[in-house]
Amino acid sequence: MSGYRELSEFYDRFMTDVDYTAYADYLTALFERFGFHPQTVLDLACGSGNLSVELEKRGVDIVGVDASEEMLARAAEKLPKALLLCQDMRELDLYGTVDGAVCTLDSLNHLCSTADIAEVLRRLRLFVQPGGLFVFDANTPYKHREVLADRAFVFEEDGVFCTWRTRYVPRQQRVDMLLDFFVENEDGSYERYEDTVSERAYSERTWRQLLADAGWETLAVYGAMTEDPPAADCERWVFVARNTRTEQEAVQGL
Repeated sequence: MSGYRELSEFYDRFMTDVDYTAYADYLTALFERFGFHPQTVLDLACGSGNLSVELEKRGVDIVGVDASEEMLARAAEKLPKALLLCQDMRELDLYGTVDGAVCTLDSLNHLCSTADIAEVLRRLRLFVQPGGLFVFDANTPYKHREVLADRAFVFEEDGVFCTWRTRYVPRQQRVDMLLDFFVENEDGSYERYEDTVSERAYSERTWRQLLADAGWETLAVYGAMTEDPPAADCERWVFVARNTRTEQEAVQGL
């Protein structure tokens, strides 16, 4: 699983197509649809904290977890009151419990083995209150195969030029993303930085099975930013799952 070593410096500048306000509204609406009114929410793989900021505006106390120190440093500037922890999600270890959790922008796709995802879900079950919800999104096999496979993208901002090349591995439905950043120096020359990020897509059936095996009940699967069943050409699924852990199990540490 790649950390965003170089990308962290430019992440906010190149993610302007994400409407975090709309996403926070959407997540809040999903919570309400299932009668869930959390006071504390874990933003797993919170990145630079943009979604956390919007959730916090809606009266939610945030616990943010990310494996990148650089990303968390940017999040800390925006979220002075939040508890931010630098942890690999596969080693999640909170100081207490939270009412619910979210994980967005295909962050779980960065786990390229089902064993890793199973471990994350197992740990989440321990730290989310019994009956609490976990809402996450995931890139679909369709998106990896038809949209991201073997493509090249170019982004340009003042003083920064980025090329983003993808390589598709059909057998694993994995996309390797090769990032090159060219940053302008004061003298007009450019310095090059490189980073690599990989994502693997899993079938809806696999996600459902992993959730069930880890003690989560799948309540719904939607197309991104909707409350409708996903279409065949859906690029991102949204899962709503409930923690089946009982109060008695929590007391016993099970």
